[in-house]
Amino acid sequence: MKKVKAEKEFIESVGIDVSKLTIDVYLYNAKLHRQFENSEKGFEQMQQWIKGKVGSESSIIYCFEHTGWYCILLSHFLHNQSVHYCCINPLEIKRSMGLKRGKTDKTDSYEIARFAWLRKEELEVSIPMPVKLIELQRLMSLREQFVKQSTALKNLEKGMLVTLKNSKGDIGIKTIKQSLRQIEVHIKNVEKAMEELIKTEPKMMKNFKLSKSVKGVGKVLAIQMLLHTHNYTRFGVWREFSAYCGLVPYPFQSGTSIKGKNKTHSICDVKMKSLLSMSAISAIQHDAELKTYYQKRVEEGKPKMVALNIIRNKIVSRIFATIKRGTPYVELSLYAA
Repeated sequence: MKKVKAEKEFIESVGIDVSKLTIDVYLYNAKLHRQFENSEKGFEQMQQWIKGKVGSESSIIYCFEHTGWYCILLSHFLHNQSVHYCCINPLEIKRSMGLKRGKTDKTDSYEIARFAWLRKEELEVSIPMPVKLIELQRLMSLREQFVKQSTALKNLEKGMLVTLKNSKGDIGIKTIKQSLRQIEVHIKNVEKAMEELIKTEPKMMKNFKLSKSVKGVGKVLAIQMLLHTHNYTRFGVWREFSAYCGLVPYPFQSGTSIKGKNKTHSICDVKMKSLLSMSAISAIQHDAELKTYYQKRVEEGKPKMVALNIIRNKIVSRIFATIKRGTPYVELSLYAA
């Protein structure tokens, strides 16, 4: 979700623990807790309850964890009500809690409210993802499920073949192959639907095409870039996105201990990091400039993963450059004298 800096002074923080059917709400300073339905009706009841206890909503900051689909309806409701809210990475709140024993929805909502209150001057107000990007995300999630099913069936097939002397005519292998063919059709249909959806939004379509002009960037990565950058409105510069993906090395040093090598951080978007790794491997194979650069770095003694990470960052910088410039990527080495 896109974020903007909060400029108000808040007098109360509201922590919301979101689950599939319910939301647990905790008012930090008032020390009050109540549970509501995770629905439009439940949100309206929550709002009336909070107004009755605190008063003006303009001086309240709402905070909840990003729980995927479960929090989308709440995000849009709060945004339409013009109230300040923050949708936070669950890992941030978990790390702020320290060692805790036991877990209930009430204590979770309390911890979220406490997190928001203690960081009220640092928090950034969230803005929900546009409706078309939400629809695109839904289709991408569906595709990912089909891919997981396909991988599971392929692994099962390999295991079954080990025990079979003759797989010809085996009902198990036959069923798996039929299922794999059907899943492949589903994946193609979903990908077609995603491309059709992208075509309905000119700016999204333009950015999709521009990102695909970079060597190593395929259809899936281009769509994931649209989703994770909110159509390139979420991050100001490419380095911010690289840090989000865990591609930026940071120094690790403590007191008088010997300074170690810079390392990428473990807190990152693992999915994007993995996709960019595959993109970098593809780019090394098909982009002469990146292939030469990678080989040179390895020959100089750089570990292969370090060299690969440099390529990942180069791909990200190229994508952002094409979007900013508004023209497709040009491989300059093709025009070198």
